[in-house]
Amino acid sequence: MRNSYLLKMKKVHNTNYSALINSIGSLLEQGRRQAYQTVNLIMVRTYWEIGRQIVEYEQKGKEKAEYGSALLDNLSRDLKLQFGKGFSKSNLIYMRLFYIKYPKSETVSHQLSWSHYFELLKIEDNLERSFYEKQCIKDRWSNRELKRQKNSALFSRLALSKDKKGIIQLSKKGQIIEDAKDLVKDPYILEFLKLPEYYKYSEKELEQKIIDNLQMFLLELGKGFTFVKRQFRITLDNNHYYVDLVFYHRILKCFVLIDLKIGKVSHNDIGQMNMYLNYFKEEENSKEDNEPIGIVLVAKKDHPLVRYALGSLSNKLFVSKYQLYLPDKKELEKQLKKAIGNEILKK
Repeated sequence: MRNSYLLKMKKVHNTNYSALINSIGSLLEQGRRQAYQTVNLIMVRTYWEIGRQIVEYEQKGKEKAEYGSALLDNLSRDLKLQFGKGFSKSNLIYMRLFYIKYPKSETVSHQLSWSHYFELLKIEDNLERSFYEKQCIKDRWSNRELKRQKNSALFSRLALSKDKKGIIQLSKKGQIIEDAKDLVKDPYILEFLKLPEYYKYSEKELEQKIIDNLQMFLLELGKGFTFVKRQFRITLDNNHYYVDLVFYHRILKCFVLIDLKIGKVSHNDIGQMNMYLNYFKEEENSKEDNEPIGIVLVAKKDHPLVRYALGSLSNKLFVSKYQLYLPDKKELEKQLKKAIGNEILKK
């Protein structure tokens, strides 16, 4: 009897001790996060203040602190002697630029780190920089995520599908998902799949690569996507059909079906996706769900065929191109200038 009681008390002690360890661990993690946020906030404010002092010194002394100037050379040398490596000439250039681009301290977000701002300041166009800044704050992008979205020309790809007013709104508010068309980028950039440029891959290989890199694929798709299933089986008249990838979008409250095609899109591909959408409306949707969205991802897109094939369909069906490598930057800039007017892009 006594042994049973002692065993019970030991279990209680072990449980309480484990709870104590977990509680202390949570406090330490919380403390570390708060310490990091505090240090980050102080660093951002300090670098903004350094930039302000450099610019004010220039203005009073009428001395330009451009990249090749003696002022930044001297500052870098003397500050490094006193305070260490963090004051390279390159860093000082960005601190100065930080103040020039954000002359009002209240416009600097305490949610972004200096690493974020360092990356943002590399963007010359004010509209584009504003978009990435808003998106970082809204979607809590890490610096790595910011770099990837920048390198995949996210702003240009989204902006090309909008009018002048829409692009300005995009830069002020970031990407706001309001309806189905806001989900679709054209093209999608899938460089993280690391498929050789001229490799003859199959749709199955492409699908497997996407599953292997699901986190990056979700990031490319955009905010609000959760993965449901690959090769979702649909049985009609004793025949089996398979949707390559099925997601659920928690903002729009709807299923998103994706079919992958390695060649040009055909009217059969569009018809098949339309069938999938009708099936999901009837068989998979709950009362709270909105109509499903279908995206056919293709390597090549025949625009007239797509336009005619989609013309009379009431379902939310989109055909979008994917690229395994980045789009040509000059061509994107050319198209973007055409879309919003050169006067907005003036620096």
